[in-house]
Amino acid sequence: MRKPFKKERKAFIQHGGLLRTSAALRAGIHPRALYEMRDEGVVEQLSRGLYRLADLPALSNPDLVTVAAKIPSGVICLISALGYHEITTQVPHEVHLALPRGAEPPRLRHPPLRVFWFTGRSFTEGIQNHTVDGIRLRVYSPEKTLADCFKYRNKIGLDVVLEALRLYLSRKRPKVDDLMKFARVCRVEKVMRAYLEAVVYSA
Repeated sequence: MRKPFKKERKAFIQHGGLLRTSAALRAGIHPRALYEMRDEGVVEQLSRGLYRLADLPALSNPDLVTVAAKIPSGVICLISALGYHEITTQVPHEVHLALPRGAEPPRLRHPPLRVFWFTGRSFTEGIQNHTVDGIRLRVYSPEKTLADCFKYRNKIGLDVVLEALRLYLSRKRPKVDDLMKFARVCRVEKVMRAYLEAVVYSA
């Protein structure tokens, strides 16, 4: 006979249906009960140490939600942030995540993760907080993301950066002052201004 897991389900619901193992233990869920819930299909294991009630609606963006839940100190950046803001046609095969230099490297088997180490204001400036599938998601604003992309253009490809800039200018109400503010933070003001003018004049 299948166990109801009433107490355990209530704990999950109180936390938006998703719990890390450590949080589940703090909520009074015995490790054996957690594994039984997994084995009986009551919860699904999103990644190592991260569980979600199986009867909830499908996650809209499971990779970002998993990373946000497992590494709450990180910030979604670069191509992953472009994708979140819908200013790229790229389909990233890994989640791009910013962490402050000196932070402990994350241990995450899934989804594939690429960490970029930011320092000072380049890490702290331009962070937006969103809620996705009940989980707080920290992601850089479109303007900060574009500045970051210019800074890392040699790693992600200048064609990707210029496409994002064109899509931003066509789909969003451009905030040029913010673009240049973050360009100064990322020390790419000169190169970004030149490409911005080129894209505007060629439109």
